[in-house]
Amino acid sequence: MVHPPPGLTGSVARMKVRVGIGVSSSSADVIGPALAAITDLGFDSLWLPELLTGDAFDPMVALAWAAARYPALKLGTTMLLPGRNLVRLAKQLASLDALSNGRLLVTFVPGINRGAEASAIGLPLGQRRSAMAEALPVLRRLLAGQETSHEGSAGGFEAVRLRPLPVQQPLEFWLGGSAPRSLELCGQLADGWLPSLLTPEQAQLGRERVQAAAAAAGREIDPEHFGVSIGYSRTPLSDDVARRLADRAGGTELARLVPIGPDALRTMIGEFVAAGMSKFVLRPMGTADYPAELARLADEVLDLQT
Repeated sequence: MVHPPPGLTGSVARMKVRVGIGVSSSSADVIGPALAAITDLGFDSLWLPELLTGDAFDPMVALAWAAARYPALKLGTTMLLPGRNLVRLAKQLASLDALSNGRLLVTFVPGINRGAEASAIGLPLGQRRSAMAEALPVLRRLLAGQETSHEGSAGGFEAVRLRPLPVQQPLEFWLGGSAPRSLELCGQLADGWLPSLLTPEQAQLGRERVQAAAAAAGREIDPEHFGVSIGYSRTPLSDDVARRLADRAGGTELARLVPIGPDALRTMIGEFVAAGMSKFVLRPMGTADYPAELARLADEVLDLQT
């Protein structure tokens, strides 16, 4: 059980802490053993990113493969929403949730804005959040089985009724991102928040802004629906990795964003819990031997799950 810092009381102290594992690879020989370790060791879920130009499988295909191999594993993805055909996306999400008997976890992200990935997404960063704001209500109607018509920036369709429907009703959508507009959008339209590369202090401020935006929209987001994706390393970051992360850090010290070693990771998780975050996706950096890494990680952090 996670032990909050002295003086922490109320709902934050009683939150259910869950630890999932993020895996990024385009090798079945890597992902297969990682899946087995995640399941055998008792981690909460598998998480796959969507990187159109990166070293990673398409998450919907890979999660379907994982769902068939491990029938109890929860299946998470941080996937791109901008630029997608909404009917096809709804069909994919509903199909995977139905085939996995309700095990799908979805966090939508606007995508990164550098290199080939930025152009592959198909929309400039300034248009992506407005595209997400347009898409989310449409997806909700489709996935609820409502007859839906839509005309928007990504095209239009008339009188579409989706079948099959997802097992989860509603199928929840979380959002990533920590820019002010992302936080506002999350509060207005999403069911939870899963950012990355931020400090516990930034996470607490972001959570409060999401909750305020939800209240202003006449909504409420479950206090259990706030989490963080944390990339961590056992050894100091290489100069190349440190430079790439520093470009995204906005001047924040990397040690406050990327914990190095198990003690720093446990301390950071505790600080995030104190900030009101309770769902974690841990992403080992610099390893291809997931079974060995996850066995060590289980000894170091799984006692934090409640």
